Order: sequence, then C-alpha cells, then structure tokens
Amino acid sequence: MTLTPVHLGRTGLRVSPLCLGTMNFGPQTDEQDSHAILDHAREAGVGFVDTANVYGWRRGEGWTESILGRWFAQGGGRRESTVLATKLYGTMGDAPHETGLSALSIRQQCDASLRRLQTDYIDLYQMHHIDRSAPWDELWEAFDVLKAQGKVLYVGSSNFPGWGLAQANERAARRGSLGLASEQSLYNLLERTVELEVAPACEAYGIGLIPWSPLGGGLLGGILRKQAEGRSASEDTQKALEEHRPAVEAYEAFCAELGESPADVALAWLLAQPAVTAPIIGPRTLEQLTGALRAPEIALDAAALARLDEIFPGPGGPAPEAYAW
Repeated sequence: MTLTPVHLGRTGLRVSPLCLGTMNFGPQTDEQDSHAILDHAREAGVGFVDTANVYGWRRGEGWTESILGRWFAQGGGRRESTVLATKLYGTMGDAPHETGLSALSIRQQCDASLRRLQTDYIDLYQMHHIDRSAPWDELWEAFDVLKAQGKVLYVGSSNFPGWGLAQANERAARRGSLGLASEQSLYNLLERTVELEVAPACEAYGIGLIPWSPLGGGLLGGILRKQAEGRSASEDTQKALEEHRPAVEAYEAFCAELGESPADVALAWLLAQPAVTAPIIGPRTLEQLTGALRAPEIALDAAALARLDEIFPGPGGPAPEAYAW
C-alpha cells in the first residue's frame, strides 16, 4: 500500500493523507505499544504525527510528548522522516503565564516541548484554542521569533472559528508573515458545523483542514457490530448512540452495501472534502492503525456521497446560504 502525500494547505510542505494522533499514548497505550504503533505507521507511510503539551493529562508533565521524544531518540531516521506537530494553550503549571497564549507562554512552552520531544525544531506548532485576550501582533511577533530561531517551521491553529482564521491571516499578511498553515477542527459525518464558516475560510486562505474525532467518538466506527460481538462502550457513547441510533443503523447498513468498514468510510468521506488535508487517526492498538490505512484507497462516487448526506445531513452548505437566501 502506498499513501500519496498531499500538500498542507497552500504550503509547499507535503504530508501523509492521514495524521497519526497520539492522545492515547500514555494514559491508554503504554510506551512500548506506542512506539510499536509509531514504527508501524512510519513503515506504512504515515509520517505526519500530532501531539500536544497537555496530552497524557498529568498536569505539567507532557507525558505523551516525552514518549514521542524517546521514540525519536532511538534514531534510525525517525525524526527526519516525521512531520511533527504539537500544540500549546492548555494549563501546564500554576503561574498565570503557564496557560493560554502570550509571548512569554509561547516562548517557554515551545522550549519545554522541544526538550520533551528531544528535537531542536517543531514542523507545525499549533495554538490549541483561540485566546481572545491575546493581541494578534503579539502572537505573530512571538511566532516569527521562533521561526527566525529555527525552532518552528509552520504555525497552525486548532478549534478556531472562521472569523478567527480570517483575523489571524489578515494580521499576518500585514506583517509579511505566512500566517496559518493549518486548522484542526472537530469534523465528522455527525458533526458538520465547520462547513458553515471554518471550512470555507480554510479554502479561501489556503489553510489545511485537519479533522479531529473523525469517527465521532466511536459512533462511526461500527459500534452496532461491536456491540453485537459483546464489546462494551462508555456511558457517554451509549447515550450518544441512543440519540443518533436511526442514522447510525442506516450508516452501517450502507457501509455493508459498499463492502467497506464504517470507520474507513468515515475517513474516506472526510478525504473527499475539498478543504481537508489529513484526518487525525488516534489508534490505541496496532489493529486499529492497520484498519485505518485502507481509507485513502476508498473512492466514494457522487451517489455514495449523496447517500451519506441523506443519512447525516450537514448544515445546508456554507454560510449564509445555509440559513438565508
């Protein structure tokens, strides 16, 4: 199997069409298994890896970044073959500047991530959330310093509204900066709100859209079949399933008609969306990773895309046409 690289938005950077998310590394997947997943992903051509300073959920420790750093330290070209993305914003300590975005936070959190990751540069440094109290001129100056120092190559965002993407890139353009290369957003067949403003902004500005939670918390991953096999789900997932059961039943039946797994169809649908660069897959096991690698090979024709729109109606297109004439 060969994964054809794609450009990250309007940039010259080419990445794999699937992004390996590492949020499970540490809390749910131990270090040995995490390293095995990273090795297998690399061998399969998934060289785009996403993490965050808060992952691991041990306040201030950066547990997941440290697991990645020890994997890079094994050598063998691991760091050189990886497009490494990490994030900052979440609380990493008790001091006021150890949360959110400020020039001081950006500088200190970048250096801390570099130490944990055992590398001297981050390919894609992402703001994990919009900080409405931080002036854009301050943020871009701080990021420009990191880029001039060679510590950061590209800057991205996550969980930004459409107006935030526009504001960020317009302010960057005034400074002669590249601006945002990417935006990570919640996006899947069940949750399509980004189609109103965020996806159109990404297309207009050439920002690569990186969907997180592509399987809708497991609802799009064949949950009914798994339940029939005796596998359990969390209370929250069960509650969400009851809310969406008719759509999920129709979806799994349609995937069976296609002869494809529900998880793969969910990823293939995202890959068919024009603004999307690479959905984030977050495998807890090697089996889950291997299954996801099938998705880029699935070509959904117009009829299949139309049927998925019937099962999971979106907001009706971009704003304002979605809610006005």
